[in-house]
Amino acid sequence: MIDSRTVGELGEAEVLARILDRIGPSDALVGPGDDAAVLALADPRVVATTDTLVHGPDFRLAWSGGYDLGWKAAAVNLADVAAMGARPVALLVALAMPDDTPIDTVEALADGLRAACDALAPGCRVAGGDLTASDTLTIAVTALGSLDGGRPVRRGGARPGDVVAVAGELGPAARGLALLFERFRDAAGSPVAVDLDALDGAERADLSRQLRPVPPIAAGVTAARAGATAMMDVSDGLVLDATRMAVASEVVIDLDAAAVGPEPALSGGEDHALLATFPPDAVLPDPFRAIGRVTAAGRGEVQVDGAAPRGRGGWDPYADWDAGRG
Repeated sequence: MIDSRTVGELGEAEVLARILDRIGPSDALVGPGDDAAVLALADPRVVATTDTLVHGPDFRLAWSGGYDLGWKAAAVNLADVAAMGARPVALLVALAMPDDTPIDTVEALADGLRAACDALAPGCRVAGGDLTASDTLTIAVTALGSLDGGRPVRRGGARPGDVVAVAGELGPAARGLALLFERFRDAAGSPVAVDLDALDGAERADLSRQLRPVPPIAAGVTAARAGATAMMDVSDGLVLDATRMAVASEVVIDLDAAAVGPEPALSGGEDHALLATFPPDAVLPDPFRAIGRVTAAGRGEVQVDGAAPRGRGGWDPYADWDAGRG
């Protein structure tokens, strides 16, 4: 039976109880329900990252259900932990919600968080968080990871001669986003509900990757153990994120367009693939594939087949957000 009540009608204590019932038990020494979580980690070094999804620039409620939001909020943060060569161990989730948010949306969001952890980073769980009221639905997640005795892999370690490689998909999420903007807005430009029956199988697959990305989380630790010299996740677009790596490493990165694949693989983001560089004599670990080379030391530059790429090559929320919601 669907509960049609809102978070404002139920109150904080009941909303929290509903969330805790959905996210399941945590391996933390002290988990959800206390003032703070207590984790037991063998490695004293903790990898920590945070990412926020805000209604408007990051998602539209006309397009994303609660389960989608929970999954995506987990996935984007798990990918950042993986990009450091670490194993995700816990999420801290803060929800700021309008008081008219349906409780079934919140429950579905909790289900999505748990499902993403189970599928992408088994053993990682929501260990705590916060609830508050806001005019804008906002999901802020802090992810914690363990290096398990290994080394952190930073984006500034690429060196001339290194092989540039990627694990995961490039392009589906961007194609899915384009579908939403091109086919599921009304005459005024406002988002409308998605009609899955209007999409073919390939389009539904692309839309799924936009709403529920599937980054290769385990590949982060695999890359670190294989000697990756630099790594980061592709969240804003391959060219843009590779440029950030090139700037941090003070090198020139040349991408092979044929190896990368057709647009939007070069400029699309949100698949959260892992971009890494490896020494020239390294055997690329599965599932990484070569897509270019670090050709020289420099001030930080990306080329595509030896030439400067066109455009920015990725998403800038301050320049690209159309200020729409739905």
